Amino acid sequence: MKLIKLAWSYLKIGISNELQYRVNFFVQLLQSFIALAAGLIGLTLVFNYTQELGGWSQPELLVVLGVYTLMGGAIQAAIQPNMLRVLSEIHRGTLDFALVKPVDDQVLVSLREFRFWFLTDVVVGLVVINVAILQMQQQFGLWQALGFLAALILGGMIIYCFWLMLTSVGFWAVRIDALVELFEGIYATGRWPVSIYPDWLRVGLTFLVPVAFAVTIPAEALTNRLTPVALLGEAGLAVLFMALARLVWKLGVRNYSGASA
Repeated sequence: MKLIKLAWSYLKIGISNELQYRVNFFVQLLQSFIALAAGLIGLTLVFNYTQELGGWSQPELLVVLGVYTLMGGAIQAAIQPNMLRVLSEIHRGTLDFALVKPVDDQVLVSLREFRFWFLTDVVVGLVVINVAILQMQQQFGLWQALGFLAALILGGMIIYCFWLMLTSVGFWAVRIDALVELFEGIYATGRWPVSIYPDWLRVGLTFLVPVAFAVTIPAEALTNRLTPVALLGEAGLAVLFMALARLVWKLGVRNYSGASA
């Protein structure tokens, strides 16, 4: 209950801060539509020359684009701002203020920032997914919905853990801005299902930078491709990533020398 109250408090503070700059809503909305338009143009160009891509039809790839947009909005709203703040505090030596609080430090640093207006991408992604499901003209049952929700949550957990491990590198390296930019560039490959890429790249997008688990697997749940074995594998990988992220974070904190050291 203590952690829930803490998360709720930071959420309210984050929303209040964002509501002070309401013009940002329209700026973010414009950016969301521009990104969506770019994705739709890409799909249109591809399907001017083929009926399917790697076994995926146009409505099914629209599902992938919707999940990509939705997950990107969640990352930019709740994960990336917190990790960038941690990086900044590590470099300035001010992470002490979080470490001395009477609550788990990893939980605390993961909750302090929330960019409310980026939820625009989440809404846009949901709209795109619903449009794609209507275009597919197939039955959408309870198990598909539950599978999609489970895959989406597990994918979000894996992405969070990956970001935390990437951020923890800052305890040893002076600047890892390039790695952060690299992640954003690699995440852009999630506009397309990983199955269309060469084997070596598919492996990298699945296990090194887990784009497949964040985008492709949730999309597979909505297109009748997801198997129980794949979902269980994602759950197992999420547990592994959580353990690794925890270990790397704790090792980094032990190596940290801040303003009060």
